[in-house]
Amino acid sequence: MDEKGKRILRIAGVAAGVYLIFKYMLPLAAPFVFAAAAAVLLKPSAEKISARLRIRLRDREFGIAPCVAAALELALFLGVCGAAVYAGGRRLCEQAVLLMERMPEWLEQLNRWLTGICHLLERRLTLREDTMVYLAQDMIRGLGSRMKQGMMPYLMGNSMSLAQGAVGLAIVMILFIVGVMLFVREMDEIRSRMENSAFREEFARIGRVLGLVGRAYLRAQGIILVFTMLLCAAGLFFLKNPYYILAGIGLGILDALPLFGTGTVFVPWALICFFRGRWQRGAFLLVLYAACYLLREFLEAKLLGDKVGLSPLATLISIYIGLQLFGIPGVILGPAGTLMIKEFI
Repeated sequence: MDEKGKRILRIAGVAAGVYLIFKYMLPLAAPFVFAAAAAVLLKPSAEKISARLRIRLRDREFGIAPCVAAALELALFLGVCGAAVYAGGRRLCEQAVLLMERMPEWLEQLNRWLTGICHLLERRLTLREDTMVYLAQDMIRGLGSRMKQGMMPYLMGNSMSLAQGAVGLAIVMILFIVGVMLFVREMDEIRSRMENSAFREEFARIGRVLGLVGRAYLRAQGIILVFTMLLCAAGLFFLKNPYYILAGIGLGILDALPLFGTGTVFVPWALICFFRGRWQRGAFLLVLYAACYLLREFLEAKLLGDKVGLSPLATLISIYIGLQLFGIPGVILGPAGTLMIKEFI
């Protein structure tokens, strides 16, 4: 085999190895990978807290171990996050109640709008009065009954899956917290073993790549969060929304969450505006959503690429391939896999 063939074989072998690790091994080790990352962040402050809280009585010294201090810090952080989620969820439920109170009014407006369209079609097609109205009513009733019949089996069939998912999430969280404590306690020993291992160079490369991509991703998300907040607040200010600052902050945070985005707010809001005949307002909301989406796609590729050493185009391609192969985590795994393949080759 000539040199080109050997190089192609090396690239294919390394790429296949990285894919198999990310696809099959990483999901199994994910709680402990996150626990190790959290332990690295918490260990310095945990050691300081442990040193300051030591009390000496007679000839004995009492205090808390660094692993316990790390667990307390983590519990405090999770508690603050839980309180923020609870407050946001409560606010969302209050808004949902207000939405349900105004729903009959909007449905009445929608009914008048659809009835007017039906009457217009009847006149254009020279049909008998209310022919299209009755046809539309029958179609809506049939659609509602089919949705009801389809939703009940879905809800009944997935209720057990939801319960199992909740139990699995609780187990993963417990493993994560215990893993953080154990990693803080055994971190020095783990580092010593890795330095004396035959694969120390590979461990160093993997750690360097993951750390580089992780820091770049967090930095990029922070910058994107600020720009999205400013863009949403400016757009809502243009629409003369009295809560443009709070709404802009909330939309920026929502855009940073996986599986959500500003479209979960702007698209339904625009549809409601269209139903109410406010075409310009609805179109502006869709343009604002498109601007937020393009801003995220451009800045994510640009900022990640600049920080990890890939061009914006290569970063965008790696993010797309990562999304196709691994779903939402592919935003990080795509560039990380590209760098890892580059490192090992």
